[in-house]
Formats: sequence, C-alpha cells, structure tokens
Amino acid sequence: MKHICWKAVAGFSFLVWSMPAMAETVPMVRLAELEIAPENIEAYKAHLREEIEVSMRSEPGVLMLYAVAVRGRPNQIRLTEVYADQAAYDAHVRSAHFLKYKMATANMVRSLTLTDTDPILLESKSLSVDWRLVCFSIGTGKRQE
Repeated sequence: MKHICWKAVAGFSFLVWSMPAMAETVPMVRLAELEIAPENIEAYKAHLREEIEVSMRSEPGVLMLYAVAVRGRPNQIRLTEVYADQAAYDAHVRSAHFLKYKMATANMVRSLTLTDTDPILLESKSLSVDWRLVCFSIGTGKRQE
C-alpha cells in the first residue's frame, strides 16, 4: 500500500511518501548533472527557470523540480526531479514547454548525465518564502528586491 500524507508541525507542512512494499506505482526520481558553456549560463538559467515554473504550474504529475549550481562553479548545474510515476515523466518530456526548453538550450549544454534512482523515503517541507524573490547582497547581508 502506498501512503502519501501531509503533516503540519510548528508552521511547516511536510510531504511524507512511504514507498509501497511491492509492484505499486512509485514516484520517479531522476538526478541530472549538466555542464553549461560559461558564456551561456545566464541565458540557460532563464530558460531553465521558465521551464520549471511552467512544469510545476501546469503538470500535476511533476511533484518537484530543484535546480542548483555547484558552489564556485556556476556552470555546473544539478537538477533533482520527482514525478508521480513513469507516465508523468513521459508526459513531461513530451510537453511543448519541455521541448521548447530542450531546443533553446541544446547548444548551451556541454554535457548531460542522467541518473535514475530508487526512492527510499521522500520528505519535504513547504516554506512560505519564495526563494526566487529573496536575494542578499554579498558582504552586506541586505535584502534586495
């Protein structure tokens, strides 16, 4: 039996996914490692941001998309992707917005490594902060809008 539940603790909500014992649909989790041509990093990030925002807004089977850069190497991008199941992933990679992203960034990506995983336990906190809108000046600690 698959269990998906929300827990609320001290103002945070947690999504807890316990994996099924056998043969039920499980979330698909994929890790991606990309190297982007340094001269294209800002354009790449703009395309990536648009693709993630549209995917999260319009695809119910896309549960989580995280994009980060390796500290000190901004052209080394890492993505964590969580889909409701294989069918949700298949629909995602056929979506118009994903295909637009792939075409727009094809010449920007120097290398791409995809790793499929076997989920053990997936948990996340839901925070009310929109981290895309919160920036701090390096050295001053002052928030920029």
